Amino acid sequence: MHHLLTPFTIFKLILLTLHLQLLQAIPIHTLSPCKTSCGTIPINYPFSLEDGCGAPQFRNMFNCTTTELFFQTPSGSYKVQSIDYNKKSMVLYDPSMSTCSILQPHHDFLMTDIQSAIIPPSQDTVFVLLNCSIDSPVLNHYKYLCFNFEGHTCDELYGGCNAFRVFHLMTNSSPPCCFTSYNTMKFMSMNILDCTHYTSVFNSDKLRGVGPLDWVYGIKLSFSVPDTGCESCGQSGGICGFDTETEALLCLCSSFTNSTRGCAAGTGSMISEGVYNAPWTRHQVVLLVVVFLHMVIGLL
Repeated sequence: MHHLLTPFTIFKLILLTLHLQLLQAIPIHTLSPCKTSCGTIPINYPFSLEDGCGAPQFRNMFNCTTTELFFQTPSGSYKVQSIDYNKKSMVLYDPSMSTCSILQPHHDFLMTDIQSAIIPPSQDTVFVLLNCSIDSPVLNHYKYLCFNFEGHTCDELYGGCNAFRVFHLMTNSSPPCCFTSYNTMKFMSMNILDCTHYTSVFNSDKLRGVGPLDWVYGIKLSFSVPDTGCESCGQSGGICGFDTETEALLCLCSSFTNSTRGCAAGTGSMISEGVYNAPWTRHQVVLLVVVFLHMVIGLL
């Protein structure tokens, strides 16, 4: 007696085979998709909120609460006000920093060596050291670290800002101040600098003739995006990431993509380890085997 497989049975076998093949094609990374925003701030490459997403150079630098994004440094957490991916800049606000309207306790701003190398304060960010003693290093041996800031003076700060006016009242004169870059604070703490407070402003090249009440207070950081083939990875439906143990670059495939070939190894210069590529030829071979078995059984 011939034991023929019905067309319906063959159809079920084909569907089961395809299902098993597609399960193998889905990379394990799809179980933990990368978050793309924190509150209203988009999180794109090279940044990330989960370890293994984004670029490994920036791993563990961000923390997201329910609605706010924070940048982590050795001296604290700083609220991220905005990220401009086109201009490759990020604006931070230090809630413990003194401004023209509020005087805060003594505070240092410090980044790690990696952070200061790959996402340093921008060239148009100026740090202002306030109420410095006459023995301050930046007023003596290292006075070259202070520079002219668009024609602004210490008297202007102490006279035009309510928060800084107290320094003028305490000494009945204008104590020294210093307009400098982040590198000064990187190598010398506020105690060594012998200045009691600091503030920082950005877009300094647009502040000539603008009084301190109208300065934009905060810290702008500049970053670069590593060229690792992420554009090709993104176009194929993947997200750039890395292996958390080896930091080898990965193209992480979305669990919602319907193309395993598009998000696979060989996209640009990305090292797509861990992303399984299941060629459609394998599916075709399996289908041919099923049909062949049907023919053989039918001849028995």
